[in-house]
Parts: sequence; structure tokens; C-alpha cells
Amino acid sequence: MSKKDVIVVIGAGGIGLAIARRQGFGKTVLLADFNEKTLASAAEDMRNASYAVETHPVDVSSRESVQALAAAAAALGSVVQVVNTAGLSPNMAPVDRVLLVDLYGTAVVFEEFEKVIAPGGAGLIISSMAGHMMPALPQEQDQALIHTPTEELLSLPFLQSEVIPNSVVAYMIAKRANHLRVQASAMTWGERGARVNSISPGIIMTPLAQHELNSEIGDMYRAMMEASPSKRMAPPEEIAIAASYLLSSDAGFITGSDLLIDGGVIAAMRTGKLPTPA
Repeated sequence: MSKKDVIVVIGAGGIGLAIARRQGFGKTVLLADFNEKTLASAAEDMRNASYAVETHPVDVSSRESVQALAAAAAALGSVVQVVNTAGLSPNMAPVDRVLLVDLYGTAVVFEEFEKVIAPGGAGLIISSMAGHMMPALPQEQDQALIHTPTEELLSLPFLQSEVIPNSVVAYMIAKRANHLRVQASAMTWGERGARVNSISPGIIMTPLAQHELNSEIGDMYRAMMEASPSKRMAPPEEIAIAASYLLSSDAGFITGSDLLIDGGVIAAMRTGKLPTPA
């Protein structure tokens, strides 16, 4: 029996599952998550809908854990797509943990899956509109986020917790770094004939968003929706549709890019209809 093409989806939450369902038929889906209970439940739902699903626990903040996931993926077949949706929101963790998972973890996933991605394959990181919210970083900081070896990233002076005032700012910097590491990875993935891009969603209807809406920053979310031209949240399926395009051969000329899907929240900020969080 020949091995099927493999799609790896890191993060078995709303967006990850929507992408896995859209991309996974006829392929082996390797679902990975930090929370093994969430992972088992998501896999069972997909298997009940006739998908071929394997699971693997992963902690993206651990290089050894990501290496084990990449090895498991390669053992299943040809790794044609890798989607990383793992991340912590500002309301879930302190500055250092947000940077460890959302910034360092993202860089590690890019590096380890670059070693196993098939020629013609594609990678995608689900970042956030938060990466577009802050003013431009000084050029030397941008360059540092692009070029600093991954194991040295969290030692950069401007990423220290005494310099970053709160987890919201840490989150914005991490998501900006995602966009920059996508550009760096586009060059190295390109040597294998593969592409990598990011999507920056706005407020998506997931359990995480509901948690945020019910928290002390919920009013900020509601203000964003009200000021935006779309005046709504979006279901995860809208992100999955865009992901499907970016992962497909139709997007063969798109690499190192970020697609902002936010209902116009950033447009509202840039035009002064909404204050920026920073």
C-alpha cells in the first residue's frame, strides 16, 4: 500500500480544525496539539467524518518536541502541507510565555519542518492582525527578528520582560516577528522548492475569541468590530478558504507573504476610526 500525502496541522482548535477538514480528504492528516484531551476529541470527530487522522502531542516551545513531530510526519509519507495555528493570546499568559510560544515556537516550527517538507509543498502560520497594529519597529530590530539564530531570539535586548510593558505588546511583537520569519523562511524553504506564508486573522468565532470577549479586554474587541467596515466576527471557515488557496498550486507565485483577514479593523485604525492598542 502506498503512503498518502501528509498534511500536518499544529493546533486542534477552531481554525486548525477548519483547515484540516478543508485540506484533509484523500490525505493523511497529522493533528498535533499541546492539550492531549483537545487533540483526542478533535481527531475522533474527524475520523467519524471519514478522514484518515493520526495524532501527536506537541509543545512548540520545545525544539525536541517539534523535531519528534516532524519525524512522525515524515514517517507517515510525503509532507506536502504544514499549518501552524499554535499560539497564546495576551489574556492567557505573561510576557515571557507569549514570546516563547508565539515567537520562538513559530521560528522552531519553520526550521524543523523545512527539513521534511516535500518539494512543491507549502507551509502556513496563522499569525494575527495584531502584527499590523503597532508602529514600525526600528530597522535594526526588524533585522534582528529576521536574522537572529532561533536559539538566540529570546535573548534580544528589546524582547526582555522588563522592556515590554505587558502581554498585549508582547503579542503584537511576536506576531510582527511571525511576518518577518515568514520572509526569512521563504528564502530557505525555496531552496527545497517549497513555499511559506502567513495569514493574519482578525476576530474569529472560536472558543478562544469567546474567552477574550468575556474577559476584561472584551470591550476592546467589541469596539474593533463596531469601528470596522464589516462590523462582525468571522467563522473559522473563512480563514480555511484563504488557507486552501495559499497552500495550493494556484498560489505558486506567493511566498514570504502575509494575508490580513480582519474585516477592516486595521483599516479603521490606520484611518483614525479606532485607537491602536499600543
